[in-house]
Amino acid sequence: MPTLPPDPLMPPKPPMPWPALAAIATIVLLLATAFAWAAGWIGRDRLTAPRLVDAIEGGKPYAGFRRAHSKGVCVAGYFEPSTQAAALSRAQVFSQPRTAVQGRLSIGGADPYALDAQARVRSLALLLKTENGQEWRMAMNSFPFFPVSTPAGFHKQLVASRPDPATGKPDPAKMAAFLAEHPEAKRFQAWAKSAPWSSSWANTAYNGVNAFRFVDAAGRERFVRWSMEPQAPFEPLSEAERQQANPDYLREDLQARLQQGPLRWNLVIVEAAPGDPVDDPSQAWPENRPRHIAGVLVLKTSQPQATGQCRDVNYDPTVVPDGIALSSDPILAARAATYSVSFNRRERETARNQAPPATAVTAQEAAR
Repeated sequence: MPTLPPDPLMPPKPPMPWPALAAIATIVLLLATAFAWAAGWIGRDRLTAPRLVDAIEGGKPYAGFRRAHSKGVCVAGYFEPSTQAAALSRAQVFSQPRTAVQGRLSIGGADPYALDAQARVRSLALLLKTENGQEWRMAMNSFPFFPVSTPAGFHKQLVASRPDPATGKPDPAKMAAFLAEHPEAKRFQAWAKSAPWSSSWANTAYNGVNAFRFVDAAGRERFVRWSMEPQAPFEPLSEAERQQANPDYLREDLQARLQQGPLRWNLVIVEAAPGDPVDDPSQAWPENRPRHIAGVLVLKTSQPQATGQCRDVNYDPTVVPDGIALSSDPILAARAATYSVSFNRRERETARNQAPPATAVTAQEAAR
């Protein structure tokens, strides 16, 4: 299309003054700087999700595996709500008769080849998907409360706990400095030293230590925490049994128990009272708070994590359905961010063929 000649009756448009150009350039620079800051590309002293995942890796990432709770197995089953559950929350999982569940049982730590009997923490992650497509994802652990109250505190704990290359153990001076700054972590240390170890994934209680908000049909809200309490009787694991256990004894025990029939846990909802800390997962609520059995989790099968359905799932605990809402707990937000970074790293490694093939991982597990 030919260019039209300038209209002689219209005066030429004056050039944009330099102050305006400078203002636009400043806005663009500010936006670019804000984006880079949020991505962690600048401000290296600021705690970002990638820095937190780096600390979890401890300088030794295992390509293709989750950065935390790296060793585990996939599980599947269903959830059935109790008759009182619908009064607590309008979430459909509490009103439809049964909801399909697929999840993951795991141990704490970043080593996918760790010895089961040496892992203090056991974990259960779940994905419940209702008939209308809503999802509820949970990530629960065997400890009753979180070690610290802030993401920054957790990062400092990871750094202080890193083994000294000379001794193979954490530096006592660094750990003492951490505890002086975060005395709430002493409660977690006391639990780790005194609480009996469970002998099985099946007889472990798993706690969602973060607070959420349940919203009922009338719009009433209440702060809650939840736990999966096993119907299998608790059996402690002695020190002698820990030393003699096979490397994968938790998986072996799970398979043996599932051959005898499904495994069950009660979903227990605990209500907060006014004044209870709902934004600090390092503080437990008093034992006398109202408790409701909201249903039963039933697990029927297990599969290797290298080939099972749980392999490519990010069990982000902030994915909740209508009727369940998040609290302002900063640890909850940090978990979502770090889970996302971990998921993206391992998916990228798998796409680049940096991770071991699933068949190789499965063969290695079978050979143990």
